[in-house]
Amino acid sequence: MRINAFSDVCLRVMMILAPAAGLKTSRVIADEIGIPYNHVSKAVIRLRDLGLVEVVRGRSGGLRISEEGRRASVGSLLRALDTREDLADCRTPAGDCPLIHGCGLRMALRRAREAFYSELDDVVIAGLPDSRGKGAVPVSLGMITSQEDCHVHMPPTSNR
Repeated sequence: MRINAFSDVCLRVMMILAPAAGLKTSRVIADEIGIPYNHVSKAVIRLRDLGLVEVVRGRSGGLRISEEGRRASVGSLLRALDTREDLADCRTPAGDCPLIHGCGLRMALRRAREAFYSELDDVVIAGLPDSRGKGAVPVSLGMITSQEDCHVHMPPTSNR
């Protein structure tokens, strides 16, 4: 599975805010994660609407992770951000796929997506930041699928 660029930015914003003691501005966060300010601003608005971050306005304002945000799981956040009804493009402006009525692929993909999110329900966003990595992280605005795709050190993971 692959998450979209917007979800990727939202997760990175949450990971930057999780260990932060005070307020951070959207511009500071954008610089820290190496993502354009306008993308971070849109992510902050959505995260605020979901109740995961608190925004303080004014000259000394900024944002911080909310208590709800500290308890949020990666799976629940990705579900909230996923606006696609189907993973496959069965309906297009040119018309529906001719196989749409007898196709089992759509349901199989929905079950696979839910299994992906369910696996991430045990991962709390506030527990993700690692103090070893500081500074801007080179990103391609996509989910890293293997250690070879990663530009930062990732310890090997064990299979369950």
